[in-house]
Amino acid sequence: MEALDLARWQFGIITVYHFIFVPLTIGLSPLVAVMQTLWYKTGNERWLRLTKFFGKLLLINFAIGVATGIVQEFQFGMNWSEYSRFVGDIFGAPLAMEALAAFFIESTFLGLWIFGWDKLPKKLHLAMIWLVAFGTNLSAFFILAANSWMQHPVGAIFNAETGRAEMVDIGAVLSNPTLMTTFPHVITSALLTAGTFIVGISAWWMVKDVRAGRKDRAIDVYRPAMVLGLIVTLAAGVGVAISGDLQAKMMFEQQPMKMAAAEALCESADGASFSILAIGDLSDSCEGVSHVIEIPGLTSWMATGDWNAPITGVEDLQAQFTEKFGEGQNYVPPLAVTYWSFRLMIGMGVGSAALAAAALWLTRKGQVVDKRWFSTLALIAIPTPFLGAAFGWIFTEIGRQPWAVVPNPTGVDQVWMLTSQGVSTVVGPWSVILSMTSFTVLYAVLAVFWYKLMTRYAAEGVADSEPDVSPDNTDASGDRPLSFAY
Repeated sequence: MEALDLARWQFGIITVYHFIFVPLTIGLSPLVAVMQTLWYKTGNERWLRLTKFFGKLLLINFAIGVATGIVQEFQFGMNWSEYSRFVGDIFGAPLAMEALAAFFIESTFLGLWIFGWDKLPKKLHLAMIWLVAFGTNLSAFFILAANSWMQHPVGAIFNAETGRAEMVDIGAVLSNPTLMTTFPHVITSALLTAGTFIVGISAWWMVKDVRAGRKDRAIDVYRPAMVLGLIVTLAAGVGVAISGDLQAKMMFEQQPMKMAAAEALCESADGASFSILAIGDLSDSCEGVSHVIEIPGLTSWMATGDWNAPITGVEDLQAQFTEKFGEGQNYVPPLAVTYWSFRLMIGMGVGSAALAAAALWLTRKGQVVDKRWFSTLALIAIPTPFLGAAFGWIFTEIGRQPWAVVPNPTGVDQVWMLTSQGVSTVVGPWSVILSMTSFTVLYAVLAVFWYKLMTRYAAEGVADSEPDVSPDNTDASGDRPLSFAY
């Protein structure tokens, strides 16, 4: 394999692995802050116990996420040095903002929150976790600003003397219309992930407690936690649908090839249908593909809001791109990956929906249940939004191929780059093989530790009691174990 193929595999493996942890951190941090706020407002120890319980899970996930995310930025200067040379002036700015502002905010205040339970007044300590939540979401904003610029470059010019793209308007980069639709979609999907996570764990424990004769704890602790998770899951689910629709319409304008490939729409059509299942050879040539199960007009509606709107197919788009950017290049992304990742992204929402529907019905009117199938459903549903977010990320990145920086159809002349042009000219295949193998093995080990820690502390459940050790409590003891130290 060539260095280009290996570098793409390495970046794909690391990015998808890292993104497993991202949605939970983004979504769970404000929900832990909400739990602590409820304790601060009501004084009910239940919410303190839940804060500590889900706070531990947040910390484990945060730590692994940070460790796996740092590697990505090193790749830009090594495997993808030509990419960095060409667009580093623009792409590096939001990444620097993320590191210098957002990451320092979340890491600094997370430390104060971990070790400040018995040292900071309640109100000030509560502010720490809210600042962590703000920092994680701000971090997502800056990273998405960089990625959105790759999807739709703005605020830049091409300098013919240096042969590089240069930023002329940071405001345009941070207000990119692509970013304005991508950011709410990512945040709502993160909240959906965290909400499902809380509902799943709480439902599993509720069933376990009822079956073990601890119905009072199920009613007092796990049902309220499940209700909070349900509220977030339902609201976030609506947000994902609305923001996803807006994002799809913008993609059809900015990256028509990506969305045509997502539908495996080979030929242009008026009132294009949305296929549930396509068969045939989903190769880049788009030959022999037939749609077996279709919803008439849905693709046209997703693109424009008009059920009868004309949609340009893959073959016509290939001809247009060839005329504009030159022959000898296949401008069609891998159809099989794009087509199925788009459907799996949407389909994985069934897990959260099924869990929410079952929980709403079974626990109506203040009930708690002991149905074993419900606890099984809760565990099965937990990973589905994680997978949905991962498939969404795969679709976003694979669908823009063969571009590293997609041409802006409305301007920004010559600020675009093929993926094949961005790979390093000096890093050879064996160097990439060595680093890719090392990181894959290391990440596999980290995955085992992450899974063991998450299941261990989730299986311990909420503590039976959690003393208020804050300085505001005059009865608090000065000695306590570091419950958040690992």
